[in-house]
Amino acid sequence: MTSNDPAPALWLASGSPRRRALLEQAGFVIAGRARPTPAVDEWIGPDESAHLAAARLARAKFDAALDDPALPADAVLLAADTLVAGPAGRPMGKPKDAADAEGMLAELAGQWHEIMTAVAIGDRETCRETVVGSRLKLACLSESDIRAYVATGEPLDKAGGYALQGRAGSFVEAIEGDCSAVVGLPLAATCRLLATFGVRPAWMDQTWMDQTRHDNENQP
Repeated sequence: MTSNDPAPALWLASGSPRRRALLEQAGFVIAGRARPTPAVDEWIGPDESAHLAAARLARAKFDAALDDPALPADAVLLAADTLVAGPAGRPMGKPKDAADAEGMLAELAGQWHEIMTAVAIGDRETCRETVVGSRLKLACLSESDIRAYVATGEPLDKAGGYALQGRAGSFVEAIEGDCSAVVGLPLAATCRLLATFGVRPAWMDQTWMDQTRHDNENQP
């Protein structure tokens, strides 16, 4: 790709509003959202680590989304998956129901644990992947705290049964590592991978910068 070629269109293979918001916050323009077809079964093997499971699921979502007929032939696709590893290292995906969410939170409360976010980025010829881990400690939570939080419904579609960017933000005592990876997308690592496919934030695009400079110079 030369400097005069248009940048590839970025498509997101995720319905997560958090990942979309992080990308847009960084200045990326998302052309569309690819739907994995068929939907990926997010099972975790009995002896699989959170690191390996997250990497496998992100790649499976990437591969499935390539079959979306709406996906342009020259698009760059981004898929991701986040898993929590409990204090004993057991991978935790999304809870099956409220009881499962309560069990996850009871295990994590007052404990340091790991969050693994895997990202798979590529086109129809190449896929590059990375996994970023962070550590987080939740406050000690009473049974009533846990029940009240689960009753909000927020934990039911979140790995480990909680959302840092939601109501559970008040439970978080400490974070070590990449905060954006905890939310669902490690921005620094993602930006590096996207750049290898010619996808950069809009504010880094020379045409955009030239137009912005021109507009600023001609303001009354």
